[in-house]
Amino acid sequence: MLVGAQVLSGAGLAAGITVGALLAEDMLGSTGLAGLPSGLFTIGSAVAAIVIGRTSQRLGRRTGLAAGYVVGAVGSLGVVIAAATGSVLLLFLSLFVYGAGTATNLQARYAGADLAEPDHRGRAVSTVLVATTAGAVAGPNLVTVMGSVADAVGIPSLAGPFILAAFAYAAAGIVLWIMLRPDPLLTARSLAAERTSAANGGADEPADPAGRSGLLLLGTAVMVLTQLIMVAVMTMTPIHMQHHGQGVGAAGLVIAVHVGAMYLPSPFSGMLVDRFGRLAVAAASGLTLLGSGLLAALAPPHSVGLLALALALLGLGWNFGLVSGTAIITDTVPLATRAKTQGTVDVAIALAGAGGGMASGLVVAASGFSALAVAGGILGLAIIPAVAWTARPRPSTSSA
Repeated sequence: MLVGAQVLSGAGLAAGITVGALLAEDMLGSTGLAGLPSGLFTIGSAVAAIVIGRTSQRLGRRTGLAAGYVVGAVGSLGVVIAAATGSVLLLFLSLFVYGAGTATNLQARYAGADLAEPDHRGRAVSTVLVATTAGAVAGPNLVTVMGSVADAVGIPSLAGPFILAAFAYAAAGIVLWIMLRPDPLLTARSLAAERTSAANGGADEPADPAGRSGLLLLGTAVMVLTQLIMVAVMTMTPIHMQHHGQGVGAAGLVIAVHVGAMYLPSPFSGMLVDRFGRLAVAAASGLTLLGSGLLAALAPPHSVGLLALALALLGLGWNFGLVSGTAIITDTVPLATRAKTQGTVDVAIALAGAGGGMASGLVVAASGFSALAVAGGILGLAIIPAVAWTARPRPSTSSA
């Protein structure tokens, strides 16, 4: 059930991010503000992450995730209406609400890990992430088709993908509400309570409280940095391509490759996390993001192939960071507060994405796309000393 919902929501997520910046640039007439849509829906996703986390903590994953997708569908419809009426205010408000779909899509990965044993959590998270791939790759490639559909009914073509997003998010919410039974988080709590009662011990409670806070901080930092870098570079790539004569179709292809690389390697990265450890894969994400930034900066603007490769590395680095960071957080936080803490972590991730999205347009307007890409790569390297610091020998108990 969770896999089916992720396929649908992936289409809604990818369709919106492909044309969001282009739609804003068209309505606002300014490249400097083209990163604003990404910033708005990531701020919206931050607010939604709190609500979804707290709702899931209290009522279970099914209620929290289904409600999040329905709200995302409402935001998508709002964007369509805003584009049709030319209302910038409604566009901003709707993009904020649309962010609920993004937050829900991201938080669903935690549901995949609720019932997994610690040494299988990487693969459990990756199963949910890879399910997003089918929809996420299809979404950008439907940009032209949905643009024609919008044209046919008198709506600006750039709003067409948001029609798809509205349908996809609504369908994902309905699928989860009807079919996600039993609830994974509530079931995991019941099983943990039974084990505790039988053995008089916290079977799911992580040991070493002193090391727990350091790991929680590291897992959050890895996902925050990778999200910031990914959103900033991804948001500006279609603008960069269009300014050098590339069409919406070419930009959609590059974004499709990027989104595919965000999710398709998940089984591989999940296996790496379970086999070689969370910290090794987190460090690999920093190195991959550096390679992506350098290639994006050096690639000729007319080279769709090289830009697609750079964006593929960007997606892969993000994937390494998300899978390893999610496993670290799930290992570290006890079930009693897990969903609430995960929601708070996702707020930080969403705010980082918002900052990256909003700053990206200003950086490109002031210094160009190459400067943005190089800065992202250098920032990715900051993950490596953070990992080394966390992995340093401790006087008491061991960490990850």
